[in-house]
Amino acid sequence: MTTGERIEAATEALNEVIVSRSKTVVVAFLVMTVVFAGGFGLVSTDTDSTDSFTNDLPEQDALDAVNEEFEGPFEASDESTQLVHSGNNVLTKTELVRSLAVIERVEQRDDLRMASANGPAPLIAQTIDPTATTAAEQRRVIESATSTEIRQAIRDRSDDPRFTGVVSEDFNPTAASASASITTITHDVPSEFSDDDLAEIQLSIETIANEESGDIRAFGSGIVDAETGTVIGDSMTLVMPVVVVLLLVFLIVAYRDPIDLALGLLALLMTVVWTFGFLGYSGIPFNQQMISVPVLLLAVGVDFGIHIINRYREETVQGFEPLEAMRTANNQLMVAFVIVTVTTVFGFGANIASDLGPIRNMGIASSIGIIFTFLIFGLFLPAAKLEVDELRERFGVPEFNSEPIASEESTLGRLLAMPARASQHAPLVFVVVILVSGAAAASYGAGVDTSFEEKDFLPPEEQPAYLEYVPGPLAPGEYTVTETYNLLEDKFATNQDQSVKIYVKGSFEEDHALEALASPNDDPPSNLAVGDGGEADARSIITVIQTYADQNPEFAALVERNDRNDNGIPDRNLDVIYDELFASPAAPQAERYLTEDRRSAQVEYAIDADASQRAAAADAAEFADDFRYTATATGGIVVFAAVTDLIFASAIEGLILAVGLTAVFLVISYAALERKPLLGIVNVFPILIAIAFLIGTMRYLGMSLNALTATILSISVGLGIAYSVHATHRFIDELKTADDALTALVTTLSGTGGALMGSMLTTSLGTGALALAITPVLGDFGLLMALSVAYSFITSIVALPPAMLLWARYNRSQSLWNRVVATVDSSR
Repeated sequence: MTTGERIEAATEALNEVIVSRSKTVVVAFLVMTVVFAGGFGLVSTDTDSTDSFTNDLPEQDALDAVNEEFEGPFEASDESTQLVHSGNNVLTKTELVRSLAVIERVEQRDDLRMASANGPAPLIAQTIDPTATTAAEQRRVIESATSTEIRQAIRDRSDDPRFTGVVSEDFNPTAASASASITTITHDVPSEFSDDDLAEIQLSIETIANEESGDIRAFGSGIVDAETGTVIGDSMTLVMPVVVVLLLVFLIVAYRDPIDLALGLLALLMTVVWTFGFLGYSGIPFNQQMISVPVLLLAVGVDFGIHIINRYREETVQGFEPLEAMRTANNQLMVAFVIVTVTTVFGFGANIASDLGPIRNMGIASSIGIIFTFLIFGLFLPAAKLEVDELRERFGVPEFNSEPIASEESTLGRLLAMPARASQHAPLVFVVVILVSGAAAASYGAGVDTSFEEKDFLPPEEQPAYLEYVPGPLAPGEYTVTETYNLLEDKFATNQDQSVKIYVKGSFEEDHALEALASPNDDPPSNLAVGDGGEADARSIITVIQTYADQNPEFAALVERNDRNDNGIPDRNLDVIYDELFASPAAPQAERYLTEDRRSAQVEYAIDADASQRAAAADAAEFADDFRYTATATGGIVVFAAVTDLIFASAIEGLILAVGLTAVFLVISYAALERKPLLGIVNVFPILIAIAFLIGTMRYLGMSLNALTATILSISVGLGIAYSVHATHRFIDELKTADDALTALVTTLSGTGGALMGSMLTTSLGTGALALAITPVLGDFGLLMALSVAYSFITSIVALPPAMLLWARYNRSQSLWNRVVATVDSSR
């Protein structure tokens, strides 16, 4: 017995179990659904967005070390909340009182665990009255002070880095004005304090701030995580009903029978329950990327469901009894379902090879979900259909419409068969034209951008206009973090996209230490050469020394005595200079650039505003090699550039892995089943063309490969290959009885083509509903998924027929040649 015969025998045995023991199959699957439903409550939500992508990256480790050793004047720790105050002038008496009123209310509540508050209002109050230590006392000081006293206190603080670091860059000491300020509330929390506990505190502070007049908003990691979790839930609440409604509409058109429709929907529901149950039991968290998983599974499930029902109907309309009709339909489709499942798992599962955790988890969840989809639609749905039809016959319930979607005589059937008829005389010409078009699209799409930004994961600052028409129960909440994030970028020198950091380790008390720290600045790479005369624009411990020397004559004299070459950089007795500096009012600024043990330093460099993320990071890494000490380039832009590189690598590796595994599997499968291995290559041809046009479309629309869309290439292989596999498998069956390849193709495209079209419409519109998601990254992914499915369908109808005809001609010529050889051999 050949391998193909063994596979066919195994398939028939499995189908016989489904047909003859349908009731047992249905009960077993329903029991499993109850078991998986128990895992629903165990599903956790991951709201760490960018953190989950940057974990374990060397660049992130370096940044963590920098953040741990150096703290900016207004940077929040993990146990603090920031109050961001904005207005025409936040340093007026009225605004300072408002700020202190919020701090006072926080201080009065023990459950908010306030340890201290540092910001303009407390500093100004203590300048006027140093004995005012509580928020209530400071508020009374400001209320009783005159405007002149407040302005004078602000001027007195104008050289204090602790003050200038927490007011906006437009701070004017002469006018005593600033359009924004930051007050940091530090919390005294125990070691077992969780992120949820911090979120609860920060949300309570947010409520207090919102109740105060004036524009004061709370900001912190807990609030960001809470809003990220909310936007995930809101996106699911908004998208899934739309997906279900769209699927329902097109499934009604596809099934045209309420009972069959109910069966299809039940199978889809079971698929989602099984997959989410698996997530709960396995501990894989649900994040923004995972929102696409149930949509993808519904897309594949719809494809399977339409094919099984449509193929069953093709048999019943010819007069076969239900058992025989299902036996024939499932015998034909089971092998195709297995091939589609394996190739789809290859497509989705290729993301498991990614070095990025969220993409890897998405690959695992979608791959397991596809296997569940195959089991439910390949085993449960046929058994349930037989049981329902038996009950329908027993109780005399009529069938509303049992006709297949299309046939050779129908207008749709003739339309779908047109590419096959058009290419019958010159299939090679059609294949060459399609190849050239695909190559042109791929060449254009090779310039698609790759990006990774924190804003990709945040709710939009302004919600789309269509959300105004969403009914109350489905309407999303209010989001503030993006607006606050943008305010911080606009008003303060906090934009990590415009600077990089060099983390330097060594002994900084050696005489040459500061000279060595400054010497690379004379000849930096191009994207860091933004200072006067093409030098680097650097901020370091040297900057702090020089700035304080300009303010303090005694310190300036100390620096001058120890500057042997008169370049403003001391080169001896550095320990004495550090001692004086760290004991001065400039200590907070010094601590930002040099550690207390003088073994580590950081230097911040401005970068060219027009530099790309990748170019700036590459120049920073190159620049780090110029330092005499051990130096590492880091900072937000460097970390995100590293993630961007991994995203691009994941996209390309995933695509190569998906296509490679799929092609090898199909070649082996068709060799084992039909002794026609080249059909595997023919199968892959349409999906390669579809992906080429998808990449070209991405570039044309200005979309980039990001944390989610990077998975679209391999996923497109997984979803799109199903169209050519179904068509090829039907073509092989028809070719066994048809007069020629064209007749087999026409029958295939007019029959299975109708099911493919129904699947395409439901899938593309269902996945396209993700475009309604609140976060832009999900919207882009949904649109690309819809385009991918549409392209896959089009290429299976347009590109596959001429390739099939070419293969048939080659196969026929090989058969003739083999017969000639056999005849010659026998005559000898």
